[in-house]
Amino acid sequence: MATSTPTPALTFPAGFLWGTATAAYQIEGAVQEDGRTPSIWDVYSRTPGRVRNGDTGDIATDHYHRWPEDIEIMSGLGVGAYRFSVSWPRVQPTGKGPASEKGLDFYRRLADGLLAKGIRPVVTLYHWDLPQELEEAGGWPERDTAYRFAEYAGIVADALGDRVTTWTTLNEPWCSAFLGYGSGVHAPGRTDPADALRAAHHLNLGHGFAVAALRERLPADAQISVTLNLHHVRPLTSAAEDIDAARRIDGTANRVFTGPMLDGAYPADLIEDTAAVTDWSFVREGDLERIHQPLDFLGVNYYSPTLVSHDAGPAVHQSDGHGASEHSPWPGADHVAFHQTPGDRTAMGWTIDPSGLYELLMRVRNDHPGLPLMITENGAAFDDYAAPDGEVRDPERIAYLRGHLAAVHRAIESGADVRGYFLWSLLDNFEWAYGYSKRFGMVYVDYATQRRIPKSSARWYAELARTGTLPAE
Repeated sequence: MATSTPTPALTFPAGFLWGTATAAYQIEGAVQEDGRTPSIWDVYSRTPGRVRNGDTGDIATDHYHRWPEDIEIMSGLGVGAYRFSVSWPRVQPTGKGPASEKGLDFYRRLADGLLAKGIRPVVTLYHWDLPQELEEAGGWPERDTAYRFAEYAGIVADALGDRVTTWTTLNEPWCSAFLGYGSGVHAPGRTDPADALRAAHHLNLGHGFAVAALRERLPADAQISVTLNLHHVRPLTSAAEDIDAARRIDGTANRVFTGPMLDGAYPADLIEDTAAVTDWSFVREGDLERIHQPLDFLGVNYYSPTLVSHDAGPAVHQSDGHGASEHSPWPGADHVAFHQTPGDRTAMGWTIDPSGLYELLMRVRNDHPGLPLMITENGAAFDDYAAPDGEVRDPERIAYLRGHLAAVHRAIESGADVRGYFLWSLLDNFEWAYGYSKRFGMVYVDYATQRRIPKSSARWYAELARTGTLPAE
């Protein structure tokens, strides 16, 4: 009787960084404390019909008050780094002008608490919580927001630059631009394809300005990056029209950011594909040079691949994994259909396919040789629950992580310079338009009591962080 060969143990390079990650609006709560003003997500989540069950981030996981406990949990897990985002309206309430020292003090205490436990603080400046006052002035489709972001970046750098050595400007600007201003399934919930492209450019510009502001203020050894949710796009068939559909989605999903950030230019085919939507006159002389700033590494977020085909019909198929809407987040791709890739799925309905992560990392390695990479988000939502004995067992998540980390190891062996992995997420939390219905954490949160219960995946990940070795299967 034949037996399958077990997967051998895989050892990661010395110095590989093991971390976990969160975002401010998803965990902090305390939305009206210490001078914080509303963000676009406060307004969006309080708008009836926008978020499942009417959930908001008003309390979330109460991290603003419970951060010492959360640091103790991380210390017990032995993670080397914690990637968190700063709430823009908490530290600069109007999005311009003076800072709130009480807001900055929270992040100073958080960074100091992490450092005291030997955990590297990794700061993300923007994880989607634009101050509402800036949105009312036009939001990311307006050029002024990029200038305001640079000012805000300088404020945070001045406050935390003596504590924090690793910085990220933007998290997933694709979601901010195309889900926020295109399909409307994320805050601020606007649905104008031209505004989505304008927002993408001004997010790019804000990134470039912010990198310059950070370089001006931080020590020379500070590490500065951006995090992109790069889509691994596959054509449904080898037919030329399906390959062209994949090219179109790749342009709007990936190259709209990697082009100017990493190569100093928007792709010509992207400009041509979207010519009926905008003439791109919002790109001014000198913008591309400002956006094209040297980076110390690129953050890569990956959850599932994207499968597309050409569709001759007029309707856009919205099964793209980003939420249902009558409006498309894909300007210039009116005849592209999205398909559910085969295989097991997470509670988000996303296919579990580690091969997509390997292929994506190799593409970045080949397109941008010499650029170090970090996996800044990877993880899965499952229908976790506390058993009668109090344990939360999540073998599906362990299997998901094992498969994707094996793909990361394979990419490293194939020449990709991947230097770390941040599991999404530390805690169950507010999952944007899904509210509290989806659990991504390796730590279970009982929202009624705010009790934290490390899941079996947390203990598994702790052993991985301790040894640097993915155990044999």
